[in-house]
Amino acid sequence: MAWRIDEAVIRGEIDNTVEGRTTGRIWLAGRDEPLRLSLVGDCWRDLAGTRLRFQNPAPHAGPDSVALDSNQTGIVGDMTASRKSKVLTVDEEELQQFYQNQGEIPHEWRNTLYLEWFSEINGRVVIEATSYQMEISAQEWMMDEDAEDAQKLANLNAMRDFMAQLIRRRESADSGAEDHGELDEYAWEERLKESDRLTDAYQEVLEKYMEDTDSERKEAFVMGWDGLLDALAERDEAGGNAGGGDNPPYGQMVDVSYDEDEDDDDYLESDEADFDDDEDMEGHPLQLQAQELAMRALDVVPQDAKPGTPAYQIVSCLLQVSGKLAGALNDTDDDYQPETGFVLAILKRCLNWLNEAVGACQHLMLEENDADQLAALAHLRCSIFAVRDGIVELRRELK
Repeated sequence: MAWRIDEAVIRGEIDNTVEGRTTGRIWLAGRDEPLRLSLVGDCWRDLAGTRLRFQNPAPHAGPDSVALDSNQTGIVGDMTASRKSKVLTVDEEELQQFYQNQGEIPHEWRNTLYLEWFSEINGRVVIEATSYQMEISAQEWMMDEDAEDAQKLANLNAMRDFMAQLIRRRESADSGAEDHGELDEYAWEERLKESDRLTDAYQEVLEKYMEDTDSERKEAFVMGWDGLLDALAERDEAGGNAGGGDNPPYGQMVDVSYDEDEDDDDYLESDEADFDDDEDMEGHPLQLQAQELAMRALDVVPQDAKPGTPAYQIVSCLLQVSGKLAGALNDTDDDYQPETGFVLAILKRCLNWLNEAVGACQHLMLEENDADQLAALAHLRCSIFAVRDGIVELRRELK
């Protein structure tokens, strides 16, 4: 995943006055020495040939900023001060009201400073901000449109290479060896891990290109879905020949079929819980126990818990366990029974989430002074242990 350091930036400078080289220094909260950038490639045309200085009016340190290597050597990604981003114009309290009323959320489009590079040590690093104060020097050399297009294509290829390293797809020979007979727990665990990596990679790609007018093609290209690229090209060609006019808007997708990466897609959804709203559906007792535990955790821990806090971690882990157990244990289709290896792999993952929930619960108990809340947390922890014991016993039976 990308290192996002925009909140920790105090000030910085990017120098692209030498064509083909981009250097810079960036000072971060919590660090004595600045990051030093030495990158191959150029910025987009608005910054190419210039020196950019920027300052964050409200910096604060974060875990990413402290852990980064000081010497950022690598290649440039997209670097521009003219990228358009949608910025909300309401605070969090007002935002919740719009969500409840399902109304259109007020926003405005702003120019965004977007600095991206691919470090040899840390991988992808991103600064994305709309509130920085910026100063841009006169251009010492001019980039034309063709050169900018070439640089953007190089940036796309760099993003594609980074995603390929992140996903680490199985070789076709390895996947073919698994296609004979039922997979064991360890083979399913490898598939689920790749599914997780693919999901994380696609989320990162969506965050970058979701506002891009050519988002479909860029997302497909950097994800390595070449079959989808061919299908999109055929769709646009068919649309152009049939209508004799412009290609259909990217948001209006027609039926697109491709089989290039069926190995990936066959199991990407295997570990996702398919909840059925039918009240008559009977759930597995262990899953129902986990579901009740997750609902109780929502009542016990603070409702305003933010990501990264122990309270948030408890709820997140227990909801994961409930959902995954629903997908692996509940009978939703008489014609389909999940493989034993798949169920074992899911149960193993649930044990890891439960262990994290126990640790987070213990953390809250050590900081709690209210006797009633402490008792509630202690009971919650005992219930987590009970679900964990049930999963251990079920794994023993399945093996």
